[in-house]
Amino acid sequence: MVGIIEEQHPDRAQLFMQWKQMGWPVMVDSLNLLNVPYVPITLEIDEGGVIRFVDPRFGKPSDIQENFLGRVFQSAVVSTPALPAPPDLEKLRRAATNGTATAWGTYADALVLWGGQQRLGEALAAYKRALELVPREGHTHFRLGVAYRKRYDSSYRQPGDFQMAVEQWQAALDTDPNQYIWRRRIEQYGPRLHKPYPFYDWVETARREITARGETPVPLQVEPRGSEFASPTEGFELIQTSVKEPDPLGRILRDEGKLVTVETTVVPPEVAPGGSTRVHMVFRPNPGTKAHWNNEVDGLRLWINAEQGWQANSHLFALPNPPQTISRETRTLELELLAPAQSAPGTYTLRAYALYYVCEDVNGTCLYRRQDIPFQIKVRQGVH
Repeated sequence: MVGIIEEQHPDRAQLFMQWKQMGWPVMVDSLNLLNVPYVPITLEIDEGGVIRFVDPRFGKPSDIQENFLGRVFQSAVVSTPALPAPPDLEKLRRAATNGTATAWGTYADALVLWGGQQRLGEALAAYKRALELVPREGHTHFRLGVAYRKRYDSSYRQPGDFQMAVEQWQAALDTDPNQYIWRRRIEQYGPRLHKPYPFYDWVETARREITARGETPVPLQVEPRGSEFASPTEGFELIQTSVKEPDPLGRILRDEGKLVTVETTVVPPEVAPGGSTRVHMVFRPNPGTKAHWNNEVDGLRLWINAEQGWQANSHLFALPNPPQTISRETRTLELELLAPAQSAPGTYTLRAYALYYVCEDVNGTCLYRRQDIPFQIKVRQGVH
């Protein structure tokens, strides 16, 4: 038995398998090269590598033995085939130059799978070239989104990579709204109102039980957060309904990103009237100014101005400080917004601001600063 997973972060599946003591090998297909529209799917493959059954509907376990495992097929191999060698990336690049969309897509796939993080930028360019030749190709949009998210999770991250990933996944889904894999990728990071289930609420339980067995849990490259733990809701839930705005007159001096950079991602990137979306905000001390958080006073606070009929699940969000006096960790906040039921199609600019204590350099001046954070949400025609 061999498994195939469609995960963006395959080490999470590895942790799950360790937890459940599942011992068979699992291959990774983050790009969905199999083009499967849903999971799970069962393939029964004979000795020669020929797929004999797809999602067989056997009545009882003995049927598997009788109809598949106990049979000898004509394509049985007589020797073990050699393992395939990694592709020749330069050869694929030459084939793609002035070639077809398929050739550019094949080259991009190979770069993602074999080129390493340092060549993800080339993969992005190759996918874009494929889309220039054949626009609105769902599989290419999806894989472009996967590549953007891979770069976002790497040391080669560029501002906007996460938002671009979400927009490409949405573009893929727009070509085929029945594609389960593409829809789930957006829902993983999206609002509670549109979630089918909590995606990774099992992670902490798994770690505890693995540790209790005397094992070390598989480490995760990217920790799940907020939306990936959140449970679905039937209606838009308000966390706080009456809170005091911390800086209503705008008297706190502004940080224009010199000390702390802010990146926002809206998932999904557009909603129908009356639909909801989730906004991810990431705060990073600027390494260029050697900035760090001052944890001796209040933690980071975020105020969202819900204007033009929009609703926020809360107006005020706060992050507790870590125990260290100073730190340089990335801080994240997520909030949810509900579009007005009668909103006209178009792009809406909403505004938030963050308040935080931050210091310049190791022994530099510590300051209390505000950063204004405008972000945009698109409203499309139709129902949510």
